[in-house]
Amino acid sequence: MRRRSTSIATALAVILGSTALTAVAAGPAAADSAKVLPVKSVGDIVVDGTHRRVYVSDPTGGRIVVTDYAGTVKATLTGLPGVSGLALSADSGQVYAAVKDGNRIVSVETETYTRTASHPVGATPGDLEVVDGRIWFAHGTDFGSLDLSGAEPVVRLAQRGDVDFYGAFGMFLASDPAVPGVLVAGNGGDLAVYDVSAGGAALRVKGDMDTAVKQLDLTPDGGQVLTSWGDPDYGYGIGAYATADLTEQAGYPIDAYPNAVRVAPDGTVAGGSFSWYDPDVHIHRPGDPVPVREYDFPNTGNSSGADTLVDGALAWAPDASRVFAVSVNSHGTYTLRALTDPTKELPTLKVSAPAKAERARKLTVTGRLTSKKTPAAGTALKVTRTDLETPDGKALPAVRTKADGSFSFTDTPAVGGKVTYKVSYAGDATRAPASGSDAVEVSRKATSLSLNNNGKLYAYGKDVTFTAHLGTTYKNRTVAIYADPFGSDKPKKLLKKAKVNSKGNLSAVVDMTRDTAVTAVFAGDARHASKTVKSTAYARAKVSTTVSKHYKTGRIGSTTYHYFRKKTDPVFTTTMNHYTGRKQRFQVQVYVQGSWYDAGSEYFALSGGGKSVVRLEAPGESGVRARVRSSYVNGSSGDTVNSTTHGAWRYVTFTN
Repeated sequence: MRRRSTSIATALAVILGSTALTAVAAGPAAADSAKVLPVKSVGDIVVDGTHRRVYVSDPTGGRIVVTDYAGTVKATLTGLPGVSGLALSADSGQVYAAVKDGNRIVSVETETYTRTASHPVGATPGDLEVVDGRIWFAHGTDFGSLDLSGAEPVVRLAQRGDVDFYGAFGMFLASDPAVPGVLVAGNGGDLAVYDVSAGGAALRVKGDMDTAVKQLDLTPDGGQVLTSWGDPDYGYGIGAYATADLTEQAGYPIDAYPNAVRVAPDGTVAGGSFSWYDPDVHIHRPGDPVPVREYDFPNTGNSSGADTLVDGALAWAPDASRVFAVSVNSHGTYTLRALTDPTKELPTLKVSAPAKAERARKLTVTGRLTSKKTPAAGTALKVTRTDLETPDGKALPAVRTKADGSFSFTDTPAVGGKVTYKVSYAGDATRAPASGSDAVEVSRKATSLSLNNNGKLYAYGKDVTFTAHLGTTYKNRTVAIYADPFGSDKPKKLLKKAKVNSKGNLSAVVDMTRDTAVTAVFAGDARHASKTVKSTAYARAKVSTTVSKHYKTGRIGSTTYHYFRKKTDPVFTTTMNHYTGRKQRFQVQVYVQGSWYDAGSEYFALSGGGKSVVRLEAPGESGVRARVRSSYVNGSSGDTVNSTTHGAWRYVTFTN
């Protein structure tokens, strides 16, 4: 069948059939502190104030971890299977550790963390207390003592007397260095006080306590025994019992579920609770049911509830400057937390300034200092003002509180912009420091800033000068010019930051290889507001197409054509500036009866080098004239970083 090119339909069928266009591959990231502990469990915690060290036993891991007050590990003692109870000697020279699996008590020298002795005790030791130089240890539902004062160690077991301790609730001991000769013991629902000033333990009094108790302590005045679970009148709380007869007294209400109690040398009580959604450590002054401080652990695990306090894992620094607590999260990760200033109230200092104010006009700042017990009228508060001209702050006259803790002062800001007033309370013996601040936006004059070339279109690669013009300002004459090329692969870049010239101008050059947003920024000064202006300029793509496989070139009229034999397929190589995922639009038109008609178009991917090679199937007959063009089309070519650009037409004709 003869092929003809006299009709448009025939021309389209011949030149743009289903196989007419073929792509050819181209060439080739001293406040409270918290530190994770390297332990698998926690048995006990004791603080050596002389050397500022914290000892934590790990029964499962068979080790004792020694940290400083910040929680940094300083030593790890291993080979202590089942180590649980810990106690510190009166001179802080030795830490004693109950090693359950070996039925022994180990001594550790606190200067070098060296094990100095291992004493078999003939029973499984648990909770430890040191009273008048002797080491008392719980075992089973009883307790015994280890006396190291003589030439040979002396062990005495089963000293509970006729107190019927029972059950698997845990045997707990308590004492206080300020109360010589007294040991407290509790197990199950039974509580007892002993005189241990002589050779053995002589029972003074016995009574009852709750079976949920996890820890005991003795107040430094010797007047009360505290239990980690107590008075039901409060719902949940720390129980308190008179040492003389163990009658129940008013305790300390805390959140569910109480699981620790420790008393500081000054009598301040730290109560702990297993609380997912409430505070975990509660600090009470002696006899005061309202806590002076509470600490709430964060959630470092993956459960809905926060980290919780390990049973009995509370300890005071001897100077009462900190309470140490060990928490555990849902992953089984243990964290040593140093809670600072626990004996001091945490005041609140609120400051209120107007939202807006006029520069050079007087304004009034008010506020209030509140605490559990309001500080006395006339308490001095430090005032600092921070603004654009004094970023490090300037001290203003101190302000004094009224009887209700309120205060006010006036100021006349000479500087515009954000002005911050910070008020600080230094704290005292019973209150921690506190501060508060508020900011006011002080008026500034509007700034005149302009930038040229907005909306202009440029050839690919043209160097374009962008000029910012800054009007009148107070002191600052610096402008920054940034260029942000379209596309996620190139970040915004600072081109120039400098003072404008005597005419108020600053210029920077942009190499226009992409559409680019150029911004000029004036940061403002004390009397003129900041301002940012933007110009978006556009860049054409770089497009060129070459022709190959022709046997000559020649003119038809004034147009240069590439000549092909009627059965030779023309090959067109398009080069375009590269961008990931970019495609070129290849368009074909045919010449029929004196006019050019679209014969279709198709998109072809560019190689990494920005090349695309397309073969056009030959018509098989002479006299056919066509032209082709490669284009970058914003959006349709796979990206939007350049403006739509059409390459030059390339003309072909077919002969015999």
